[in-house]
Amino acid sequence: MLQTKIIPAVANAHQNPLLVKSLLLSGARYEKTREIVYRDQVRYSYATLNERVARLAGALTAVGVKAGDTVAVMDWDSHRYLECMFAIPMLGAVLHTINIRLSSEQILYTMNHAEDKFVLVNTEFVDLYNGLADQLTTVEKTVLLTDTDTKTANLPGLVGEYEELLAAASPTYPFEDFDENSVATTFYTTGTTGNPKGVFFSHRQLVLHTMSMASTVSSLDSIRLLGNDDVYMPITPMFHVHAWGVPYVATMLGVKQVYPGRYEPEMLCKLIRDEKVTFSHSVPTILQMLLNTPSAKDYDFGGMKMIIGGSALNRSVYDAAKARGIQLTAAYGMSETCPLISCSYLNSEIRSGSEDEQITYRIKAGVPVPLAEAALMDGNGNLLPHDGETQGELVLRAPWLTQGYFREPEKGEELWAHGWMHTGDVATIDGMGFIDIRDRIKDVIKTGGEWLSSLELEDLISRHPAVSEVAVVGIPDPQWGERPFALLVLRAGSELDAKGLKEHLKPFVEQGLINKWAIPTQIALVTEVPKTSVGKLDKKRIRADVVQWQAAGSSFLSTL
Repeated sequence: MLQTKIIPAVANAHQNPLLVKSLLLSGARYEKTREIVYRDQVRYSYATLNERVARLAGALTAVGVKAGDTVAVMDWDSHRYLECMFAIPMLGAVLHTINIRLSSEQILYTMNHAEDKFVLVNTEFVDLYNGLADQLTTVEKTVLLTDTDTKTANLPGLVGEYEELLAAASPTYPFEDFDENSVATTFYTTGTTGNPKGVFFSHRQLVLHTMSMASTVSSLDSIRLLGNDDVYMPITPMFHVHAWGVPYVATMLGVKQVYPGRYEPEMLCKLIRDEKVTFSHSVPTILQMLLNTPSAKDYDFGGMKMIIGGSALNRSVYDAAKARGIQLTAAYGMSETCPLISCSYLNSEIRSGSEDEQITYRIKAGVPVPLAEAALMDGNGNLLPHDGETQGELVLRAPWLTQGYFREPEKGEELWAHGWMHTGDVATIDGMGFIDIRDRIKDVIKTGGEWLSSLELEDLISRHPAVSEVAVVGIPDPQWGERPFALLVLRAGSELDAKGLKEHLKPFVEQGLINKWAIPTQIALVTEVPKTSVGKLDKKRIRADVVQWQAAGSSFLSTL
């Protein structure tokens, strides 16, 4: 490391640590009367938000929460969750956002592994929690969260109901400064094998991520997604990477925030319409669910802006959203990256091109956001050229990337091999810095010595007017090693078989977009594509299902 010149600070100079509390203070400073809204049940101002955060901190302190303790939350997206995202880290404690869509066995593992001491439990999850209670090894006390008048529940270690505890607490709290490298949040990400892995972020990392995201979505002219006159509602869960970190950005800017609770399509549409939501973020599958709900059938979303991440954004989803008045912007990140790493920025060169060319770039993973760096690496740790053609594993550096996995140093070493964070994604990077994700390493289809991108095939297949949803996986083949297999959900009243799909893909072969051996020779027509707990295509399960279907000779398979 370079030996640089450092000038000592004046003795009385205040060393201002980067803490989550600094993000909370800004919103009320700019827009004190702006609202925080929960479904059609609760609304209050930013001034009240700050007071409730103070009350929550006091209430938690009164029941025994101390700096360094882990406090877990089991709730849907709510004003309470937003308050917990500030109050718990501001005490010096660690917020564990429990993924309530995991299996009960996985939830139990994450709670014991994170060493949760206090748990805030929504009424809807009381039975789930009680089923785990006897096996929890570190939990001491619980708090009940409820939307009803019922303030009690059969919860072990119950110390009270959330609103009653806040009402009894002081409206002010003396939040202290502490080391900005203190852990603020943790949550668990699931992989293809083994137990979920604990990802954690410090106060410093959350503040830097928030500042970079704010500068990306608010300052770059070709993006301009979120200003403080917008109305924000998340459509990715707050338990998953802090709803992609956007609540911290929205709070810092004083944006009106709307929290929908459980994701019910009709309620989402109602809130978008009634609260005049202008900005959100989602994975493609949840967006499609929203567009297909009856309330949204004839609704014009009026220029609503939305970041799409978690899975590749294909052209058909982009076009369908645009036809309904939604402007989509692709972005890239993962649990370990807090998550934002890149966003689809259209520079002046791209903006001078045709609309079709611009859309080609809008649906790519984009260019790295401020303070982030992306590169390509081969299997030996060598960096590869950024020429738009060379493929390699996407590797990253940024000041907010998780530094490892909680209590699993060996997996952290794998994550950071050669000094770069490994994503597990195959990508190219062009001369303008645009990242194009070609596939997950584990999902690349290896056929006859060639690599096929399942994402590219999904994009092209999705353009058939009969196709509502598609997933492509590689399945074992004795001659070619693997062959692509397409799982399709068709639109109501539509028909399509393997021969029809071949005819649809032939023009793309003639244009040189794919090779002829990329055309699936077998497809399955299903009513639903399996998805993970956060709405991504569950390709591990799909591959297992396909093998079973083939062995059983299922009638819904169509073969060329």
